[in-house]
Amino acid sequence: MKKYMAASLMVLAVAQAYAAPAPDTLAKVLASKELRVCSPGDYKPFSFDNQGRFEGIDNDLVTRLAKSMDAKVVIVKSSWPTLIADFKSKCDLGVGGISITLPRQQQALMSEPYFTNGKTPLVRCEDVSKYQTVEQINRPDVRIIANPGGSNENFARTALLKAKLTMHPENITIFDELVAKRADVFVTEAAEAMVKTHEYKGVLCGVNPDKPLRPSQNAWLIKDNDFRFKAYVDQFLRLEKLSGRLEETIRRWLPN
Repeated sequence: MKKYMAASLMVLAVAQAYAAPAPDTLAKVLASKELRVCSPGDYKPFSFDNQGRFEGIDNDLVTRLAKSMDAKVVIVKSSWPTLIADFKSKCDLGVGGISITLPRQQQALMSEPYFTNGKTPLVRCEDVSKYQTVEQINRPDVRIIANPGGSNENFARTALLKAKLTMHPENITIFDELVAKRADVFVTEAAEAMVKTHEYKGVLCGVNPDKPLRPSQNAWLIKDNDFRFKAYVDQFLRLEKLSGRLEETIRRWLPN
């Protein structure tokens, strides 16, 4: 009898979970006139906290998305280790150069991709020829560095197991570790490697950003089961592409 009741309660719990109403972010934003957006704000050219003002490709796009709903953007600063949890509890959308990964899609929906990216080594310019391939980097004598909580750490821990890994607490000053020669390679996304090649001209160089070690795509986090809002966001991004405004925004923030 106890086993029967336990099984019945389990079935009931599962049924209730599936019967729970899906979120309706679109209705919420239209009513509140606010679009709450989580972002780590440390990833140029997508989203960067410039003394309290968030700017970049994603911030330009979400401002226009909010305008389409007659709403204003409210930025909630997050971090890569806490991004999913913060997004689930505090935000309507998660942005900031987020790579589409299967673990992330187990916890949330993701918009259709708006940018094609990929894992690219960032090194001192004199070392570009030394670190062209995974095999050249994945060696015990190579000091790699990564920031916690995102796909950069995942790549370091899964594809570069033989290299000597140092974790750096955040993504703002990690590049100075390369300059100071305390690390040899930081494998990040092609877009960020291009930005830092421009900012640290002649000092740091991205290695073949047009041919990344592992291609990826960037998208936005959307609440699980909120297919209505996903359809709205996806259509917004399609219209941005068709109008040419997406490409204009990318060119504004991504150096040639």
